[in-house]
Amino acid sequence: MTRIRSLSFNAYWAIWTALFLVPLGFFALTGAPPRPIRAATRLWARGILAGLRHIVGLDYVEEGREHIPSQPCLIVANHQSAWETLAFLVLVPDVAIVAKRELLAIPVVGWFLRRSPMIIIDRTNGTQALRTMIDMGREAVAAGRSVLIFPEGTRGSISDPLRFKRGVELLYSRLDLPVVPVAVNSGLFWPGGSAAQAGIQGFSGQAARRHRLAL
Repeated sequence: MTRIRSLSFNAYWAIWTALFLVPLGFFALTGAPPRPIRAATRLWARGILAGLRHIVGLDYVEEGREHIPSQPCLIVANHQSAWETLAFLVLVPDVAIVAKRELLAIPVVGWFLRRSPMIIIDRTNGTQALRTMIDMGREAVAAGRSVLIFPEGTRGSISDPLRFKRGVELLYSRLDLPVVPVAVNSGLFWPGGSAAQAGIQGFSGQAARRHRLAL
């Protein structure tokens, strides 16, 4: 049953993503306006989360939304799974996510990421990556957007100790924003590694499992 759900979700993901080729073409012809692109990106993410809920039986619980300020803030979250990169697009509208350049290679998704725009950095060029992160972070804040960074720099295991990269320190000191720490336990359900990369093979096959997002 787990394999059937996994294959079904993979097919759903591919079809749902392919549908966004139509708005992609429209946006490309109209100058790639950022706000409509971000709205389309949120719609795509909602569709993926709906697929997880209805096909896999995987939902999430959100706690602590009252701690998010009304003005732009710096959201600092641990990173255990691909799930939180999707969920934050829905949970924090118009958020600017610090993301690695490699994500731009994903068909359709990469186009939307670049033009949302997210804060895309090349991790192989440390000095330039930090400069880009700060400059684009300032642009996002000036546009009224919050900034999200995964300070570990990559996905970690649920049992790994947190090791923050220097980027979060620089963003905190240069952007002068209130900080909202976020803890997720998504690694219990969608861990990193080859299984997760292949789709949802890492998910538990039991229905009604829940991610817990605690702000």
